[in-house]
Amino acid sequence: MRTSHTIFLIKNQLIQLNICILILFLTTTVAAQIPEKPIQSNENIVEEKIENIAENTDAELDYTELVELLSYYKENPMNINSANADELKKLILLNDIQINNLLNYIANTGQLISVYELQFVNGFSTTLIFKILPYIKIEKLDKKINLSFKNIFQYGRHRLLTRYQITPEEQKGYSEISDSLLNENPNQRYLGNRAKIFTRYAFNYRDAVKFGITADKDPGEEFFKGTQANGFDFYSAYVAVKNIGIVKSLVIGDFQAQFGQGLCLWTGLGMGKSSNAIDVKKYAQSIKPYASANESGFLRGIGTTIGLKNIEFSMFYSYKNADANVGEMDSLTQENLYITSVQETGYHRTPNELADKNSLKETLFGSNVTYKRNNFKIGATAYRTIFNTAFIKDVQLYNQFEFQGKENTNYGLNYNYLVYPFNFFGEFAASQNGGLAYLGGLQTNLDPRFSFSMIYRNYQKEYQNLKSIAFGENSRNANETGIFTGIDIGLAPKWTVTAYVDFFSFPWLKYRTDAPSNGEEYLIKLNYEPSRKVEIYLQYRNKNKVINASGPLIIKYPDNTKKQNLRFNISYIVSDEISLKNRIEFINYQLGNNYNHNGFLIYQDISYKPENLAVRLSARYALFDTDTYEERLYAYESDVLYAFSIPAYYYKGSRFYLMAKYDVNKNIDLWLRYAVSFYSGKNIIGSGLDEIQGSSKSEIKVQLMIHF
Repeated sequence: MRTSHTIFLIKNQLIQLNICILILFLTTTVAAQIPEKPIQSNENIVEEKIENIAENTDAELDYTELVELLSYYKENPMNINSANADELKKLILLNDIQINNLLNYIANTGQLISVYELQFVNGFSTTLIFKILPYIKIEKLDKKINLSFKNIFQYGRHRLLTRYQITPEEQKGYSEISDSLLNENPNQRYLGNRAKIFTRYAFNYRDAVKFGITADKDPGEEFFKGTQANGFDFYSAYVAVKNIGIVKSLVIGDFQAQFGQGLCLWTGLGMGKSSNAIDVKKYAQSIKPYASANESGFLRGIGTTIGLKNIEFSMFYSYKNADANVGEMDSLTQENLYITSVQETGYHRTPNELADKNSLKETLFGSNVTYKRNNFKIGATAYRTIFNTAFIKDVQLYNQFEFQGKENTNYGLNYNYLVYPFNFFGEFAASQNGGLAYLGGLQTNLDPRFSFSMIYRNYQKEYQNLKSIAFGENSRNANETGIFTGIDIGLAPKWTVTAYVDFFSFPWLKYRTDAPSNGEEYLIKLNYEPSRKVEIYLQYRNKNKVINASGPLIIKYPDNTKKQNLRFNISYIVSDEISLKNRIEFINYQLGNNYNHNGFLIYQDISYKPENLAVRLSARYALFDTDTYEERLYAYESDVLYAFSIPAYYYKGSRFYLMAKYDVNKNIDLWLRYAVSFYSGKNIIGSGLDEIQGSSKSEIKVQLMIHF
């Protein structure tokens, strides 16, 4: 027994010695292959995710949760030698197979000595290593975290951020109006001024102890007066701890609950399809704090996850107010008799919008238990939702199976099994009325140059869940079946191809589709990197669906639609100070035989960072031309930290923005951003109270961040 143990130790030491020799050799031969500033990074992946979400919703969302961890790990790189599987998943780019290979490599050969050693981990291509470099480090195992009050407050990091933004052009909602006209219709003008104000304070001690508060005022809302005597319209706060004894996480205040693949319970943003065809699996984080300015999509109360050997047990309780469209009110008690739908905009600018504010009270409580052993994980989730007022919809043929009433109970069973080189995952879910839903998926890395993913989903039309954000084509996880397959192939050292195809069907009617229907979506992306300073890709996407034909028809009939996008994108680093990016995108949209419209977008980006100055400049000039709003195109824009600009380019015109970031000193950062859109042949922009008399619309943002 001692002899075999000694042989194992000698073998392990020889392996490490060989690796050290190889690293010393490779340091001189491949150092040029791993630059400090690779042209690709996780930001590119996040941009694609955000553009994808924007294409499928008209809501103005806060995407903070997508970039918050990346921002943290840029300032505090993750030590790969001490990171566990859950932490590695936060880097976005690593799938379960790659994470398992990395952890096994460290377990068998010992701690990593250099970043170059990642090249020996199966599944870690050079391109992947380039992408994770800004967020990782290779050091000896971190010292055990000392959670004494002295250390927490002595070494914890504080961050205070405040932002002010405004549209200078006069919008109808802020224009002058006579008192008599306003008395006749108080909803003809906004109650507050045009400024949007955002403030956020956050404290973080080694990602183990956190607390923070967020405050937000939307344009048109009152501020420290009238209906908003307490200042901001929206406040959010939390206190959170992680990995303290058996407590894996504990959040008091506003939090998110995420389990499985989001089919039973997932609060926050949900990812869908993107040009990264392999990135379709969700990585749930159980209970985590909520720091976004979105006024929906979170829970308010307490949530915790307890870990005991192979079992994790999560419990959560939430009680919060929500905005809703009131259907009828009791004339005597002024109580809501029923509501027709939940509102998610968070706007409280007019008397009508204020009347719907906090008109619904939601109580939600439940638990999840997860069993983990080796590469197998299975979890069960159950929770109950109770509203103080019943949902009663105006029942139409298409929505007759949607949730109505005051209470709902949801159940789910999720699994994840890794048997190299395959990763199987999925989730079963059920609602109180007996509706069922299922999602099953597969990921595999058969070779570092070949990855494959597949997802099958079957969501019955009777499935009712208001907290479900799983993979799918519909906005609701109901009335849908489909199968998605994606591949990522390294054709040559400088060439890669990603592609997916998604076939889906809707067994019952949908909004604007008065018959069962089906459709498909295809995407292929050819990526070429002639050097580490240049990245070029060509992308084609085709989506076919069915919606009701347009026009003044008494009887609506479904007709086929076809939307095709062709995009050419090139990014290149000119020097250590200047980087450029160009994109040109064409779109064609067809509806039946009588509607065939086109559009295009072309832009030039430039980023300038003087070597000896604490200033960074980013700018874009774009030209666009589409026949109608239906051909709108979306493109992510650089913005101030934790703010997001993904404008829809439509009609004919141009757009320009300039952003400057100035590092006042090591603890203070200042951003200034100006953006303006010009529309050719337009005398009126927008509609309703947002209407502008003119042909241009601009925006000014000023942001200050203090960290200490």
